[in-house]
Amino acid sequence: MDIKCYIQSSAAISPQQSFTGDYIPQLLPLTERNLMRAVEPAYTGFIPPNSLRRMSRLLKMGLTSALQCLRNCNSAVPGAIITGTGRGSLQDTEKFLHDIRTYEETALNPTPFIQSTYNSVNGLIALQQQCTDYNNTFVHRGFSFEHALLDSILQIQEGVAESVLTGGFDEMTVEHHYIKSRIGYWKTELTQPADMLGSDTQGTIAGEGSVFFLIGTAPSAVELKGMQMLYKPTPEQLTASLSQFLTQQGVAPEEIDLLVSGRNGDTRFDHYYDVAEKVLPSSVEKIHFKQYCGEYDTAGAFGMWTATQELLSGRHKTALLYNNFYGEQHTFVLLQGSKS
Repeated sequence: MDIKCYIQSSAAISPQQSFTGDYIPQLLPLTERNLMRAVEPAYTGFIPPNSLRRMSRLLKMGLTSALQCLRNCNSAVPGAIITGTGRGSLQDTEKFLHDIRTYEETALNPTPFIQSTYNSVNGLIALQQQCTDYNNTFVHRGFSFEHALLDSILQIQEGVAESVLTGGFDEMTVEHHYIKSRIGYWKTELTQPADMLGSDTQGTIAGEGSVFFLIGTAPSAVELKGMQMLYKPTPEQLTASLSQFLTQQGVAPEEIDLLVSGRNGDTRFDHYYDVAEKVLPSSVEKIHFKQYCGEYDTAGAFGMWTATQELLSGRHKTALLYNNFYGEQHTFVLLQGSKS
């Protein structure tokens, strides 16, 4: 029996005003460094004050976006909680490492270490919502959110859960941004998001965020048709895989009217997007979502949220998300406006 998966609700904390109200993407101005900071909402009503002061940014963003996602569809306890993160709580990790050096490995506060573990967000969600079912966190760089999404689909299609809270979250600290700049992750000159795609230089702009979806069997306005992951494909393999993926999903290239693209202005890897675009009709509308959220391990979650918002608006019927993470991890996700 073919069990369909639907996106029943979502919530996003990102550099955009995406958490509340109508989402209108803005090309944000940068002043100091090539980094888009997430706009944090008011946490009142989501996290008790006595807990709030002990939590890092990522824990607050992850928990709040997850709770908002559940509230958006009046759901309290999902059938499973599955997330992906590339780095976890960098702020807590750095604090713990600095304390080791400062206090010479004595009298250390264990809280930053405990909260730096990758599954801290999942644990907080489960504790607050009293969810004792399947709980898992994937940490696979640019495949982190995608593995969480795949696991969610499998949980639903195998009848283990009727709904799954699925998320992706990462933060960027100043120190980590500097470390990554040393190995060519970011553009060397200050580059505005509006100029990112045409800069003709290596590197890109960093970002951060937390995005959650409630995926389930109950029909909704957006159906999650399928997904596919590829590791270090050649351009020829990418073309063949995309064509095969669409055929397997029963969708002709001509039916796709929106391409949500992870193109980020890095000249080393942008050619992959040229290859993928040749499979689709030239008339397809394109949204380059990393102009609005920046690049990070789980940026694909924001890309999927963007595609979902476009389908909910009624402007498009079938959306293809294509993203790659520094030319290594490649992902296709197909979403369609439900006919139900």
